[in-house]
Amino acid sequence: MSLPPETDADASPFEAFFRDPDAALGTSVGWALAERAPLIEALRGLLSGPAAWVRLRLWCFLELATIAQGRLDREALQQRFHAVQPAALEQVLKRLRELGLLAWDATAHDYTLPPLARQLHALLAPLAQPPSDDDELAPLLAQAAGAHALGLTQPAQLQHLHAQLARLHDDFEEAITSGSEARLRAVQPRFERALGLVERAGEALTALIRSGSDHPRLEREARALGYAQARLLAMASQFHRALQQLDRQRVTLGSTGVTSSDVRDWLRGLPAAQLARLAEGALLHGVAPVFVSQHDLLDVAEAEWERDRPDPARSQALPPPHRAGTGDLDVPPPPAELLALIDTLTRWREAQPHPHPLPEAVLGGRYAQAAYRLQLLPLLGDAQAAALQGPTGTLARSGWRAEFSPTTIAVDDAAVQRVSDGTLLPPQPLDASGP
Repeated sequence: MSLPPETDADASPFEAFFRDPDAALGTSVGWALAERAPLIEALRGLLSGPAAWVRLRLWCFLELATIAQGRLDREALQQRFHAVQPAALEQVLKRLRELGLLAWDATAHDYTLPPLARQLHALLAPLAQPPSDDDELAPLLAQAAGAHALGLTQPAQLQHLHAQLARLHDDFEEAITSGSEARLRAVQPRFERALGLVERAGEALTALIRSGSDHPRLEREARALGYAQARLLAMASQFHRALQQLDRQRVTLGSTGVTSSDVRDWLRGLPAAQLARLAEGALLHGVAPVFVSQHDLLDVAEAEWERDRPDPARSQALPPPHRAGTGDLDVPPPPAELLALIDTLTRWREAQPHPHPLPEAVLGGRYAQAAYRLQLLPLLGDAQAAALQGPTGTLARSGWRAEFSPTTIAVDDAAVQRVSDGTLLPPQPLDASGP
């Protein structure tokens, strides 16, 4: 049996595409689409044609649906759509009348929106909302919670929400399984938004799941939805554990706070041509592989067998117990330069805080002491260092910020000849108008 082409205006009916024509209406979705045939035809007519005309029709139709009047005369429409060219507006109104989305009363000489238009507006209303990052889950949660509050919950609504939760679970599970830090960091905001939405709607979903219903299909879908919600919430511990594992694998380079992840992100931001220049001279010497011969392997095996081993016949009892001696846990004190830098910043903040040149906080004492204080300045305002306990966290939470310049300046100091130019910015004052 040959199928009619998609561009054929006289295409066969919907049932002709099924092996058994009776199966077309055998599912709930097929029956619902058949009952909504006028709505589908109106939607098809509204969205057919060039893209510019489709956007104009949608804009006019959504604007008409928001007018808080039961009847609209011609003058009110002209004032409402004064920005649209008259010829284009007339074409749009004509299409809406042909589709049954706008009714003209010849007696009263005004327009009204029929029930079909109100049904189509309920379907297209989300298009008038600005796009957000929560579009994939928030509308479905709002629809399910609102329908339950009104007592109008349908199994199809729970099916759509269940399917979306399952898709999100699979996406997050693939990110965790991949072990890629870049992929986990990229999906982390999306995962946190999904958890926040599910937790905020948790009360309504719990009431929906526990509510007694005489509809067996609705009860079955509600229980499946609860299982999907629990799976997504249980994944939070796995996601955070994967992030902690990546944090443990991060290597800190030197004492400046730069990590291997920071270097990787910096390399990814460079263009390909600059990356090629960075690799120049890195592979001047070829790799010399080392092969272990069979004789070396045999010698190692013989030495392993001949080495001294514990005699299994001898007693292997534990030694007698001894009382542990008392002692003190000696914790090394923090460096004096770190405490001195914290005292200096605290004294500057208690006075009238103003920007200070960077050498004022760095210079003093030997060269090693000045270099150590200079290495501490990148910790000011660092989020990871601010979470630490002790003097290092106190320094990071002091509120001061260091701005470095790529140039160096000459200084009058006995141990240092030149130092990096920069400025220490004081803490930002709190806004008095804030809460």
